[in-house]
Amino acid sequence: MQIYLDYSATTPARPEAIQAMQKALTQQWGNPSSLHEWGQRAATALELARMQVASLINALPESMIFTSGGTEADNLAIMGIARLYTKPQHIIISSVEHSAVAEPARQLEQLGWEVTRLPVDKFGRIHPLDLQESLRSNTVLISIIYGQSEVGTLQPIEALGQIARDRNIMFHTDAVQVAGKLQVDVQKLPVDLLSVSSHKLYGPQGAGALYVRPGVELVPMLGGGGQELKLRSGTQALPTIVGFGVAAELALQEIDVETPRLIALRDRLFDKLSHVPSLVPTGDRYFRLPHHVSFCIVSPDGDTEKVTGKTLVRQLNLAGIGISSGSACNSGKITPSPILLAMGYSKTMAVGGIRLSLGRETTEADIDWTVIAIEQILNRFMPKVALSRR
Repeated sequence: MQIYLDYSATTPARPEAIQAMQKALTQQWGNPSSLHEWGQRAATALELARMQVASLINALPESMIFTSGGTEADNLAIMGIARLYTKPQHIIISSVEHSAVAEPARQLEQLGWEVTRLPVDKFGRIHPLDLQESLRSNTVLISIIYGQSEVGTLQPIEALGQIARDRNIMFHTDAVQVAGKLQVDVQKLPVDLLSVSSHKLYGPQGAGALYVRPGVELVPMLGGGGQELKLRSGTQALPTIVGFGVAAELALQEIDVETPRLIALRDRLFDKLSHVPSLVPTGDRYFRLPHHVSFCIVSPDGDTEKVTGKTLVRQLNLAGIGISSGSACNSGKITPSPILLAMGYSKTMAVGGIRLSLGRETTEADIDWTVIAIEQILNRFMPKVALSRR
């Protein structure tokens, strides 16, 4: 029995997207910048995909800049704003950002920029007042993740973005985990820049997009032929972009049905695992991604080195179940999750984080079987916990 519960890491490309990619490879393989018939066929396919992706977040098609993925979209947003200035300024991010935002912020810091990392509460949420109090006269960019990939918490993006807009400060959000799962409307949200990714919503890997609000100026990261409104040079990867477009269109069509289904499955998994004494829920249960469940593994005697998040990932893999952990492992040494540390968890607990993320193929039977497998594994590694329940 194979059960995939790591949809936040990547999703399988849906058949409709693959079919569209095959058509692009065999019938629309021209260079979209060429003026002849072959190029125009490719250009037509490219602009259709742009409209499909734009519709997902209710944006104007010309506001969407195609990239190689969410990471490049995040980097273009941050570095594109930073390069407008000849002298270092001040930017604000959260303490629970994806590395695609945290790393370029660190690079700017090395160049003399000031970076404020907003604290979060024990559920991983930012308080808007903290953002308000962090603003400076030289704050030029605020970048706050919309939905945290490791613990599932949703940020109050509307309130945070409004604070930025009231001060005329650029506001970017990484919506990679949110787009296609929750309704996103950039005509209503006070955001200037927003990142999305194809492979998080059943499109192919290797495609993403950055929404750039009309009137917002960016300096490109790549020099070249000036494709994508001169913001992302390089011949567009048409097959992956076309697949992205189809996946985005279908995600929007299905969101009103699929999102409530995922929420029901998510809550079922949370409720069933809440009775396991060695698991502590992480993130916010209410302000949460619809497909996301996360826990920390704890031991009653405090010795969590017996079972880390990585341990459970490996054991479940042997049982045919795919999940992920939040801690990193380099050269055999387990590093605590920086996200859990930022939320106030101890270093000991921060190596025990696990994430289960659900998708289109997930069923109630998958949920129930996974719960049984997790209980059996934890009982095997922590027999004292199992005995305490009897």
